[in-house]
Amino acid sequence: MGEDKVIRLKSPGTPGAVEDPLTEVLREGARRLLVSAIEAEVESFLEQFREEKTTEGLNRMVRNGRLPSRTIQTGIGDIEVSVPRVRDRAGKVRFSSSILPPYLRRTKTVEGLLPWLYLKGISTGEFQEALTVLLGKDAPGLSASTISRLKEAWKDEHQRWSRCDLSNRHYVYLWVDGIHFGVRLEEAAQCILVVVGATPEGKKELVALSDGYRESEDSWRELLLGLRSRGLKIEPHLAIGDGALGFWKALPQVFGTTRRQRCWVHKTANILNKLPKSQQPKAKAALHEIWMAATRQEAEKAFDHFLSVYRPKYPKAVACLEKDRDALLTFYDFPAEHWIHLRTTNPIESTFATVRLRTDKTRGCVSRETILAMVFMLVKSAERHWRKLNGIPRLAQVIEGVVFKDGVREDVEKIAA
Repeated sequence: MGEDKVIRLKSPGTPGAVEDPLTEVLREGARRLLVSAIEAEVESFLEQFREEKTTEGLNRMVRNGRLPSRTIQTGIGDIEVSVPRVRDRAGKVRFSSSILPPYLRRTKTVEGLLPWLYLKGISTGEFQEALTVLLGKDAPGLSASTISRLKEAWKDEHQRWSRCDLSNRHYVYLWVDGIHFGVRLEEAAQCILVVVGATPEGKKELVALSDGYRESEDSWRELLLGLRSRGLKIEPHLAIGDGALGFWKALPQVFGTTRRQRCWVHKTANILNKLPKSQQPKAKAALHEIWMAATRQEAEKAFDHFLSVYRPKYPKAVACLEKDRDALLTFYDFPAEHWIHLRTTNPIESTFATVRLRTDKTRGCVSRETILAMVFMLVKSAERHWRKLNGIPRLAQVIEGVVFKDGVREDVEKIAA
């Protein structure tokens, strides 16, 4: 008779928090570690003033109880914690925990989760439901209005980043692309212009993110001039991009010495679109023989072979390849270790494949500020995981103006001969 046979029901469509003993253990362990870390931080702070005394001979810095407990939203649920209060008897210094700042209510991982959920297709009205399962049944302060306020903050963050000083930056290579989305923007012809740069240390980082009109020359020139006005004085050595004529027309007007490398992935797709499906596999393999050749001479030979085989029956496909011959083979004048990075715009394409997953699910019209803010948040989050370039020491040689032939230093090649 004492057995509880009551079945608890919940409202349809409302998920409950996932009760997991292992998660509870992890949460309690995290709380204890957080308390220990804050205590160590307080002790370190007090140690700095250990020798300082007041005029009455008392310790200047002393503990003074604890601040009221507060709940922090984390990736493993809510954690309740209280920070020790420290008193400066001189009234000049105030302790503030760097681990747990005064107004922190959710961890950066949770903050980062919000744009990811949005970009993965979760609408603002569904955030509460999704976060209840992920963070616990309470998940306070994450209503649709809160998300809207966060999006406004993301817009401000993008605007600040767009104006940051570039006078101390140097980019050896630039990858550029115009990204179109399956979403109705304010202007049907709008797209997002993206520039990613490679630093002398081999890191890839987002350089520019702006909206443009059909990847036009004017839009690209405005973006490049913006980089100039923000202090980017040293011209990149190479720009990698697709066939958007707007960028290639604007580039010499701003960065006159920057060389050009056409993206082989885009070029291959353009050529195959001009061939019957039955011919595409063989043609793709023939194109692969060109840009994977070990030397420019071998690439030129494979290039000529493609032209002679396909010109009689498919002149449009051949013309598409032939017109960009020089720009497609520029990478042979740069270190072989960098070829894998220079032959395509993959640093941009791989990241924006995720962005399209979100925009393909977006209904209704999206403002330019909103889409820019969303894309910016995603790219900056992904940027932390971009891998460095191969052959980092070679970047210094490129900057110094060392001449490379078929990916090898020309002076080294002469010695070997």
